[in-house]
Amino acid sequence: MNASTSLPLKGAAVKSPGLNYARLLRSTLPGVSLAVLLITIFIMQPRAMSYMGMNLMLNLAVPIALATVAQMLIITVNDLDLSLGSFISFVACVAATLLDQHPVLGCLALLGCIAVYALLGALIHIRNLPSIVVTLGMSFVWMGAAVLLLPAPGGSAPEWLQSLVRIKTPLLPFAIIVCVVLAIAVHVFLMRSTLGVVLRGAGGNPLAIAKAGWSLLRIKITMYALAGTFGVFAGLFLVGLTTSADASIALRYTLLSIAGVILGGGEFVGGRVSPTGAVLGALTLVLAGSLLSFMRISPDWQMGAQGAILILVLALRTSVNRLEARPL
Repeated sequence: MNASTSLPLKGAAVKSPGLNYARLLRSTLPGVSLAVLLITIFIMQPRAMSYMGMNLMLNLAVPIALATVAQMLIITVNDLDLSLGSFISFVACVAATLLDQHPVLGCLALLGCIAVYALLGALIHIRNLPSIVVTLGMSFVWMGAAVLLLPAPGGSAPEWLQSLVRIKTPLLPFAIIVCVVLAIAVHVFLMRSTLGVVLRGAGGNPLAIAKAGWSLLRIKITMYALAGTFGVFAGLFLVGLTTSADASIALRYTLLSIAGVILGGGEFVGGRVSPTGAVLGALTLVLAGSLLSFMRISPDWQMGAQGAILILVLALRTSVNRLEARPL
């Protein structure tokens, strides 16, 4: 027998069953976490398994999922957006005032919001500024603009918007269908298309992307503009569901969006994200709030309990990462 065919070449990569198992476990962890929460809720409250029960539990799932996707796009290029919650609140205020009373002016204001996000991406890249500092400063700008536009809770969502977000679909609630379509659409764009590979490469290996002739500035502007677009959609869905707005209606979405991305398998660096996992992470956070309500935990303690659930899931992720990184 020829030795060259019987022995592996020196330095050749050898796949380990343990490594494949770790990767499989990592990719399925968001879905498993969601399934465990659903099973627990159904055991504690069997009526939640009905169409009406699922609709009530996932009432705010769509705006949180949209906000999570927006945050994921920012994290893809190794940045972090601390202004997302106040931005969505401002969009909600615009939708409940300008969009309802002056539709054309309201549409222009929303387009202006997306343009501001794109300019933020350009500013951060050109001046090499830390995104955390810039977006933290912008959070006060968005908050102040929302207060000026709507000093007290109120306003009214346009009738067409209320009708749109409350569509009754057969078999499954509208929120579930929207989340599934959102996850598939963003996954196909970001993970399967050529442009998506380039956009993710700007976070994973920006030097190689630049050497290939792609403009990192345009990529950063594109990602921030897309994040602003999804943020606008989140604000519109939110005000359509609540029918009114408040300058602080979505402030918690900043932390929820970050938690959703991380729960879904995303990393803060390296352009390593998962659109499907991000949507599953958002749904997990929504259902975690429902589970805590069924457990009769006081709202004052629910944020802490949600944090504990997040820590538990992240601990599992850390164990999986160590298993994946274990040398052969």
